[in-house]
Amino acid sequence: MPARNTFGLKKELGYFSLTNIVVGDMIGAGIFTTSGLLLAQLHDPLLLLMLWVVGGGIALCGALSYSELGANFPKAGGEYIFLSKLFSPLAGFLSGWVSFFVGFSAPMAASSLAFSEYLIRTFPEGMNMDDVELYKKAAAVGIILIFTIVHYFGLKSGSKVQNLLTLLKIGLIAVLVISGFLFGEGSFEHFRVQLTGTSSGVSLKTMGLALMWIMFAYSGWNASTYIGSEILNPVRNIPRSLITGTLFVTIIYLLLNTLYIYAIPAEEMKGVISIGGLTANNLFNRSLDQFFSLFIAVILLSSISVLIIIGPRVYYAMAESGHFFKMAKKINRSNVPGISILMQSGLAIIFVVSASFTQIITVLSFSLGIFPILAVLGIFKLRMNNRSVFKVPGYPIIQLVFIILSITILVLAYLERPVESSIAIGVILVGIPVYYLLKRNHARQ
Repeated sequence: MPARNTFGLKKELGYFSLTNIVVGDMIGAGIFTTSGLLLAQLHDPLLLLMLWVVGGGIALCGALSYSELGANFPKAGGEYIFLSKLFSPLAGFLSGWVSFFVGFSAPMAASSLAFSEYLIRTFPEGMNMDDVELYKKAAAVGIILIFTIVHYFGLKSGSKVQNLLTLLKIGLIAVLVISGFLFGEGSFEHFRVQLTGTSSGVSLKTMGLALMWIMFAYSGWNASTYIGSEILNPVRNIPRSLITGTLFVTIIYLLLNTLYIYAIPAEEMKGVISIGGLTANNLFNRSLDQFFSLFIAVILLSSISVLIIIGPRVYYAMAESGHFFKMAKKINRSNVPGISILMQSGLAIIFVVSASFTQIITVLSFSLGIFPILAVLGIFKLRMNNRSVFKVPGYPIIQLVFIILSITILVLAYLERPVESSIAIGVILVGIPVYYLLKRNHARQ
């Protein structure tokens, strides 16, 4: 019988399932929606590709750092556990607070909306689409509800679905990339052509915002640390899953972006959200556009699924410590935090109904960049106190590269988009009085 930890969650996830969770969380809406938006700001396809390489390097530095944190603190919660143990419960709570309102619910909403964008591309031409936005939002809400039901009834069954979706995702991406380069009608001349009517220079602020959106696409490099309480042999499997998954996804992202540029001239690519569908349309024809749009929609299902696995474990861990609503720690008959799953899905549906795709990813991208910096800073505290039971090589260079580049991206992005960035900061500040209110109520009980 699978072992139980003190929280009541079963230890039943091994290396293969963990790596699938990392890959499934990373490959989502970002890679299939942002490249066209990024090119509209950067103007230069080669600069776009270079920033995806930089983003992969930052993600790998983060994955290496979190390997040490996850192995030292193998409990459900990710940054919430790391920051609570290394700094203070308030720091941990604020990371979980942002995770609840933005970090997981918003990506679920973004992936669901991206799913509906691609699904609509598969509809026959000439079909009556007077209420297309209504169809998109209805499809997004429906897919959230389906996966909520799947994961509500058990991690083991849910992880099997996740493994299947991730393998399907990798296979379909391989088909697109290989067939695109071998049989598609593209041109490597597209790499040399910049957007017309634009200056050659791009400001640092613009590149900072672009990198922040790229890091949204890479988010998930820390995925397996959020479910540490349910991992078999976490000291071994958490580092392996993070590093393997991040390296694998970085290669996939570079191949996909190379294919986008090969298939689409810069003028056609700029500002396009459903970039994968346009790529297939240019490489092949309208019928294959519909086919590849359908399989990209299927790919996005994996991202929605994995977010429903990860996020509720954070709220569960917070509630166990008295830092979140008591109902969030209830384990249902399937041994999963059922109420937390329902809460997160409900909030994601609110995002879908009330906000646009671009509004969601802008606030989300800034929010996701803050607390990993603090968590990686915690490694210095671990090492100085000689408390690390698992040490990754490259210390302290890897950690310093991650921290410095991440802070630079946030500062530049704030200067470029102060309104959206301020909203993200506002969410954090609102969490401070909520923390003390919950703490007082917990003390009374």
